[in-house]
Amino acid sequence: MSQHPEHIDLTPVHHAEGSVKLPGSKSISNRTLLLAALAKGTTRIMELLASDDTDVMLDSLQRLGVKWTQTPGTQNFVVEGVNGFFPVKQADLFMGNAGTAIRPLTAALAAMDGDYTMRGVPRMHERPIGDLVDAMNEVGANIEYTGNKGYPPLRIRKGSIRSDNIKVRGDVSSQFLTALLMASPLLAHKKDVRIEVIGDLISKPYIEITLNMMARFGVTVQRDDWKAFTINKGAFYVSPDTLHVEGDASSASYFLAAGAITGGPVRVEGVGATSIQGDVRFVEALAQMGATITMGDNWIEARSDAPLKAIDADFNHIPDAAMTIAIVALYADGISTLRNIGSWRVKETDRIAAMATELRKLGATVEEGPDWLRVTPPARILPATIDTYDDHRMAMCFSLASLDGKLRPGAAVRINDPACVAKTFPEYFDVFAQILRNSAK
Repeated sequence: MSQHPEHIDLTPVHHAEGSVKLPGSKSISNRTLLLAALAKGTTRIMELLASDDTDVMLDSLQRLGVKWTQTPGTQNFVVEGVNGFFPVKQADLFMGNAGTAIRPLTAALAAMDGDYTMRGVPRMHERPIGDLVDAMNEVGANIEYTGNKGYPPLRIRKGSIRSDNIKVRGDVSSQFLTALLMASPLLAHKKDVRIEVIGDLISKPYIEITLNMMARFGVTVQRDDWKAFTINKGAFYVSPDTLHVEGDASSASYFLAAGAITGGPVRVEGVGATSIQGDVRFVEALAQMGATITMGDNWIEARSDAPLKAIDADFNHIPDAAMTIAIVALYADGISTLRNIGSWRVKETDRIAAMATELRKLGATVEEGPDWLRVTPPARILPATIDTYDDHRMAMCFSLASLDGKLRPGAAVRINDPACVAKTFPEYFDVFAQILRNSAK
C-alpha cells in the first residue's frame, strides 16, 4: 500500500483465521485531540490513530497555535492545552474530507475571538453543515458561507453569543450535536448552557462517545433523555494526564465479518466488552446472522459453523459498521434488509447509492430507498471492478467479496483506488492479507 497502486486485485480465499491488532478509533482520536488542545494542562495520548483525518486535526491545531509533539516511531503524542483559547487569531484551515474535524472545530472557533476560514476537498463542500451553522448563528455566532449555502467552505469571525439555550436538529448527523457539546464549556462562563435537540437524534452511540470523552476531561453533561443536554456554568476542560485510545470498532467489523463468513475464528484486539464505542454492537448483528461471538474486556472473536442467516434490522445506531453487514448479506441464506440508514446519504459519498451500484456488479439484486437497502445474494459472486468513490469504508467493505469460495477460481474482485483507506486505516489491505488462508475450512 505504500506504493499507492491504482487498484488491487483480490483473488478467491476460502478461509480467514488469526488475530488483528486494531488501529486507534477515529472518533475517539479526533475528539481526544481537540479536547486535549482546549484543556488546561498537558495530555499524553497513547496509540492515536495514524490517518488522513487525524493528520487534518493535528495540522489544524498546530495552525491555531497548539503545541504538540510525537514520540518518534510511535503513535504517542503530547499535547499542551491552551485552557480554552487558541493563541492564533487568524488562520486558513484545510479540512480535507474529515467530518470529525471540521464540525467540532467550527463550533469551537465560533466561540473564539478571531477570523478563520475552513475549506476542504470537493466532496467536503457537498457535505451539509447548515444545521450546525444555523444553531450557532441563532445564538449570536458569526459564521458565513463562502460557497453554497449550507455547506463548507466557511468564514468564522467574532460574534456575540447572547443565549444559553441552543437548538439543533438531530436527524441529519450526530456530529452537529457532538460539535455543540464539545464547544459548550467555552460558552458556559456565566450561565449554564442548554442544548436542545429538535426531532429525532440519529447515531446516539456516537453522542455517548462524546459525553464519555468530555467526562474524562472533567466536564459532566446532564442529559434529559436524548432531547436536551445541560453543561453547568463554569465548566472547563482539565487534562486527564494520560489517555489511551481504544482500537477502532468500525474497523473491527471487517475482520469479524471475515471470521463469520469463512468460519474463522478471527480475533480483534484493542476493543471489547468495556468499549465506549457503539459500533461494538455490530457483533449483535453478526450473532443474529448465526455467527458465534466471544468477548473479553479488550478483544472480540467471531466464528461460525453453519451458513449465515439473512437479517432485517434497524441500523441507525451503527451506521458505519452497518455497511459491512450489506456485504455479509452476500453470504446469507435469503434477502437482507438494512433499515434507518438515511445518514449514509451524507457521508464521504452517498453510501446507499454507491453500495447498491457496486453490489449489483457482484451479481446481487439490490433495492434502495431513501433510508433503506435490500440485498438478495447471488448464487455466485461475479468478478467485478469495484469503484470506491474516495470512500475508505467502500474499499474495506468490498474486500470481503473475495471470501468463502463464492467467487469462482481464477476470478478476482478489483478494488479501485485502494489508497483511500488512508483516511482511517492506511495499512488495511496488508493487515487483511495476514488473516487470509488458502486452505478450505
